[in-house]
Amino acid sequence: MNLAVFLELVEFKAKTASVLPFFIGICFSLYNFHKLHLGLVLLYFIAMVIFNMAVDILDNYNDYHHATEIHDYREKTNIIGRENLDLKIVFRMMIGMIIVSAMIGIGLSFIVGWPFLLMGLFCYGVGIFYSSGPKPLSSLPLGEVFSGITMGFMITLLCVYLNAYDVFQWSFNNLSEIFMISLPNTLWIANLMLANNICDLEEDETNNRFTLVHYLGKHRALNLFVTLNILAFLAILLSVLLRFAPWSMLGTFLAAPFIFKQVQLFLKRQIKRETFICAVRILAVGATAQVISFALVFLF
Repeated sequence: MNLAVFLELVEFKAKTASVLPFFIGICFSLYNFHKLHLGLVLLYFIAMVIFNMAVDILDNYNDYHHATEIHDYREKTNIIGRENLDLKIVFRMMIGMIIVSAMIGIGLSFIVGWPFLLMGLFCYGVGIFYSSGPKPLSSLPLGEVFSGITMGFMITLLCVYLNAYDVFQWSFNNLSEIFMISLPNTLWIANLMLANNICDLEEDETNNRFTLVHYLGKHRALNLFVTLNILAFLAILLSVLLRFAPWSMLGTFLAAPFIFKQVQLFLKRQIKRETFICAVRILAVGATAQVISFALVFLF
């Protein structure tokens, strides 16, 4: 397995979905709690990325096994079949990554407390059962909800708690502020899954995967795609107006024209190899703009 194949197996291009909520958590911790435990955060970052890669391997592994014989998805589309990868090696790699990330997470729990362990277990459960079991979450109309909340909200919450565990209080105010600041990422990540399911609608139905798009229909799903992008910017505006975030975060709106253009491109054509990248770009540019504009407050 060469590097290019490995990076595709772990879907390295999609790692912005976990990395940027992490940086939003750091910004929020510094701004609201004036706390940063750099060593703990670096360990968490390593564990998070390793587990995220393991989950993507698991998704490809399960998709390979669950593919029907009606079409050539297994041989020509799935990275494992297309590159003729050894299933045993792929499986052992995945298990090794899960174990390493779990050991780091458990070690951090001994330092910062059991809430970190419980939140981590929730994330691990969603990650593993997202594509596993008799009814994987990704094959249900709940995939967008679980992916958005787990990668958008929970990653940010874990990061904030890790930095401020010695002063953090489990109050409605704290949780609502973290939820609001993470909402743009939550919605853009959910939209990433929604766009994927829109592009794969026929293929998913052939493989007995009945996602949210199956129940909404493509037209309503596209309307939802647009709505979630609008709500992401409304969440940014509300975060500033309610003083959960600094005024500088309004700089995220500078990315609005680019995001609008990508939305328009996706609305015209929903082809995986051509326009799914639009949803990836929206997440990458929107979330990056939010992080940079938030971080600007520390320069003044």
